Amino acid sequence: MMTPQETAAVLALRDRWSRLSRHQQAIEFTRLPRGAQDDYFLSLETAAQAELLRLVPESERRVWIRLLAPDDAADVLQSMDTRDRSGFLDMVDEATRNDINALLAFKEDVAGGLMNPRFARVRAEVPVEEALSYLRRQSEALKRVDQVFVLNEDQQLVGTVSLATLFLADPAESVSTVMDAQPVSVAEGLEQTEVARVLRHSRLAAVPVLDAQRRMIGVVTIDDIVDVIDEEASSDMQKVGGMEALDQPYLQTKFFDLVKKRAGWLAILFVGEMLTATALGYFEGELDKAVVLALFLPLIISSGGNSGSQATTLVIRAMALGEVALRDWFRVIGREIFAGLALGCILAVIGVTRIYAWEHLFGTYGEHYGMLGLTIGFSLIGVVMFGTFAGATLPFILRRVGLDPASASAPFVATLVDVTGLIIYFTVARLVMTGTML
Repeated sequence: MMTPQETAAVLALRDRWSRLSRHQQAIEFTRLPRGAQDDYFLSLETAAQAELLRLVPESERRVWIRLLAPDDAADVLQSMDTRDRSGFLDMVDEATRNDINALLAFKEDVAGGLMNPRFARVRAEVPVEEALSYLRRQSEALKRVDQVFVLNEDQQLVGTVSLATLFLADPAESVSTVMDAQPVSVAEGLEQTEVARVLRHSRLAAVPVLDAQRRMIGVVTIDDIVDVIDEEASSDMQKVGGMEALDQPYLQTKFFDLVKKRAGWLAILFVGEMLTATALGYFEGELDKAVVLALFLPLIISSGGNSGSQATTLVIRAMALGEVALRDWFRVIGREIFAGLALGCILAVIGVTRIYAWEHLFGTYGEHYGMLGLTIGFSLIGVVMFGTFAGATLPFILRRVGLDPASASAPFVATLVDVTGLIIYFTVARLVMTGTML
């Protein structure tokens, strides 16, 4: 437990940490009271821990690498260059080194790379009293989760039981009588987003990880997955915003990396907008005959882009939460088409009302204002419907071809709808206004 002075020092450093250089961070960290350094080091993100380990005096590195649980130490070493890992591995005991090496064999974004290989285990046939006695010698494994895993002689998972249940059970009963014989588990190669979904749906604090022979090899806790959820959410938000995901926090990302992550998508969107200029040039004749149509171009284009951005954001988030899958494509598209029709009608009423009001108040649009109102109304319905359709469809197409649906960024959808919006707008204008204003 930290003293009030230590807590104040930690909070002060945390407040200015992102504004310090790497070298200054190491200096400020070593100035913290010794009792506060442990808590502060453990609270840092993996990349910051790795950087600190490289910068603190060599005599102190052993202390900090040994402070980490095997799964956390593996995460830190994975963020280092391969040539730096061996030196840190030599600083830990042999059992921990073996655990870390086993974890490093997995990709860091799968269950095997996230898990802690140390967990509390008992046999199903032993009495509760004997199990509790055995668990007292595994107290280190019970610090992070109070779940006990029941294994058979082949180390295969056969059940789970909470520590509280064992304490309340009859000491003479066998563990098999009080355990849950249908435990939730995940495979070692399951992606981290799916592991997070399993934990969220099961409402468990930890989920066991099994290998191909269904032997239990570790446990992923809710603490392990919190950072994963934050990283995935940040990555999705950045992609939806029309850029590549950042590898580090914003203030720690180098300037040229920041530009590089944004330039690619920005250039693609710029080229896409050139198509808008091309489409506009194609309808130059209509604009020359009815200049008033140009007044409503921003209205039409922005309405389609906004509706498309709404749809793609909703679908991407629903996919990320597991609320919709590829098999739900027809249901989602059907909902969005009707939603687009309803939303388009709402905007059409507002747009037509505005035209009629301005004509009666100021005489703005001339004798054919009724035709103009119909053009704007039908165009808004068509553009908004197409926007919602495109915005909802694109994430499914990307998922189907094996790409990240979050790549269907809102700016990309808006650019796509800009071009089609112009075509819809001027096509409706030709149909409605030919013989009057055109």
